[in-house]
Amino acid sequence: MLKPKPLKRGHRIGVVSPSYWLEDRALKNAVHVFESRGYKIKLGESVFFKEGPFAGSPQQRANDINQMFSNNNIDAIICSRGGYGANRVLPLLDYSLIKANPKIFMGYSDITAFLTSITQKTKLVTFHGPMLSTFKNSVVDYNMDTLTRVLIGDDAIRIVEPNGLKARTLKPGVASGPLWGGNMCLLVNRLGTKDQLNTDGSILFIEDVDETLYAFDRMLIHMKEAGMFENIRGLIVGELAEMKDQKIPFGKTTDQIVMDVCGDLDIPIVTNFPCGHGNHQATLPLSLPVELRADQKNVDLLFLESAVNKGD
Repeated sequence: MLKPKPLKRGHRIGVVSPSYWLEDRALKNAVHVFESRGYKIKLGESVFFKEGPFAGSPQQRANDINQMFSNNNIDAIICSRGGYGANRVLPLLDYSLIKANPKIFMGYSDITAFLTSITQKTKLVTFHGPMLSTFKNSVVDYNMDTLTRVLIGDDAIRIVEPNGLKARTLKPGVASGPLWGGNMCLLVNRLGTKDQLNTDGSILFIEDVDETLYAFDRMLIHMKEAGMFENIRGLIVGELAEMKDQKIPFGKTTDQIVMDVCGDLDIPIVTNFPCGHGNHQATLPLSLPVELRADQKNVDLLFLESAVNKGD
């Protein structure tokens, strides 16, 4: 693994919009949240571009990411929001430049494609976690506190369920391995491409938002038939926000769908974990060795080492 340096008070965070642009008021509110906690903010060029729903052309968005990595005055990069469009930007990234200038890079949703591609191509630990859009209206302490602890490099971090969100153990157990995953749609979208996620030996986490139950079932089946679950050591399903049914009910809950598709796997399986599009968003480092512990009372995820290079 190639670890970025920690994010400390006084450091400068570069903000990019790799997919959609963020509305001005939301951007202003979120910038204030970070500045009030002692960080400096540098808005990238893509934050100001608008091409339909996109924050500029694919080349403009790629250029902004490349420039943020090459800029020695930028200590970390956080995406403004997700949306759609990563698949057009990925081929335009300068992965050699990124590897030569390792920095924290964080986001979720459509940003999943950037995280998995960057980490697999460069070995740089990236972070599935809050974006500026997370803080556009209010601050959930759990999100900011976890982000700060992970990015500063606290030792022996244990991700536990927050108040108000109870994780559910569908299959108990203890497992360890590198942590990989992200948004289901994006993971499925990359299947069959050179950016397909290698899940061998991993603790895999998945999440999604605003999907019908049949589409959730279809994606799980697709992932299983594509071999994504064959050699994983644990499965974490995040908070599935705004899921919906059709006029004729599908007849199963999301937990029942998970067990119907994945119940034959001899691994711990948990759902409703604090990651993804819900109110509670833990910061999860891709490729970091972790240990998943799940029983009928508690679910926690222990980081087996720091996610950042504190030697720098």
